Amino acid sequence: MTSPGDAGAALDGQVDAVLDRDGLDALVRVLKGRGRTVIGPTVRDRAVVLAELDSGDELPYGWGVELEAGQYRIRPRHDDAAFAHSAGPQSWKSFLHPQRVRQWTADRENGGEPTLREDEPRSISYAFLGVRPCDLRAIRILDRVMTGGRYEDPAYRSRRLGAFLIAVECTEPGATCFCVSMGTGPGVDTGYDLALTEVTDDDGHRFLCRIGSEEGAAVLAELPRRSADDTTRTAAAGAVSRAAERMGRAMPPVDLHTLMRDNLEAERWDDVTSRCLSCGNCTMVCPTCFCTTTEDVTDLTGDHAERWRRWDSCYDLDFSLLHGGPVRATPRSRYRQWLTHKLGTWHDQFGSSGCVGCGRCIVWCPTGIDLTEEAHALHQEATERGTAR
Repeated sequence: MTSPGDAGAALDGQVDAVLDRDGLDALVRVLKGRGRTVIGPTVRDRAVVLAELDSGDELPYGWGVELEAGQYRIRPRHDDAAFAHSAGPQSWKSFLHPQRVRQWTADRENGGEPTLREDEPRSISYAFLGVRPCDLRAIRILDRVMTGGRYEDPAYRSRRLGAFLIAVECTEPGATCFCVSMGTGPGVDTGYDLALTEVTDDDGHRFLCRIGSEEGAAVLAELPRRSADDTTRTAAAGAVSRAAERMGRAMPPVDLHTLMRDNLEAERWDDVTSRCLSCGNCTMVCPTCFCTTTEDVTDLTGDHAERWRRWDSCYDLDFSLLHGGPVRATPRSRYRQWLTHKLGTWHDQFGSSGCVGCGRCIVWCPTGIDLTEEAHALHQEATERGTAR
């Protein structure tokens, strides 16, 4: 198994084949036969969600989505495409960095001293089917945050090291997608075990498959497949190229790091925070937001206690609470913290942007706040002041 971020480095793009729908179903069976828990997109509760798959038939064949700021709706398609939908309410972060993780338990018997038992990270052999290019980059960013520094997260690493990644290139971007602006899609480069490009045309419904790791090659060898033909290669490349030209959103063509740094006192912050509810939805659906807090709970007897780590949000008033009160007491300061960190100071902290252009924060904001619109507005205000760079 390749280490985080290395999958695809050696074999990327050197071998390809074509799978049909039966081949995709066989892929799920083979991965399950190798002891993996297969996670992929499926339709539940009128949304395309990520869930455990028992067969390839559970993929959202024939379903697409309609997206806008604050709006999400699934819709039937005119074809049987399985991956012609944009990012849903979940990301792979939900499995690699779960919302709640128990850290330890303590029990006291007969009034004696409590016994502390630390929870060992549960090792799960995941296979992620249908990882979008933006989400593939998000996983690489989480790798850097959770395992690339001085303090490694063992719970994250135990899940990540066992993950088999099947990327799917985007051929139909949503109205809120802007991966081209962030350099994260719609094609994939490295970081996968297998990569699929879905093609639906007069020659049929099929998937061009590229190998990105030795295990990917071994899995592909067990699947019904045929050699890739030039027609399928050309159709796949053309679909990805056209997707790049049909992005629903775009960031301003400026250095976003500098834009955020130089406009901390812009009037636009007042405008956007008059609409912000400080609900934290954007941080919950973001595939790279990683902040957590801890909470201790006890039973009614007081003889059993547990400590849990759970997701936290910089929109929470208590997030920056110190003795005497919170550091960021206003919605303005909290929204500004989130956006300037995501697009600006993330570069200083982790060496890249924290945004991958998936558009989830736009879709799942209850008031439809659009971070690309806010970035354009900040740039316009700076231009009018004569301070734009």
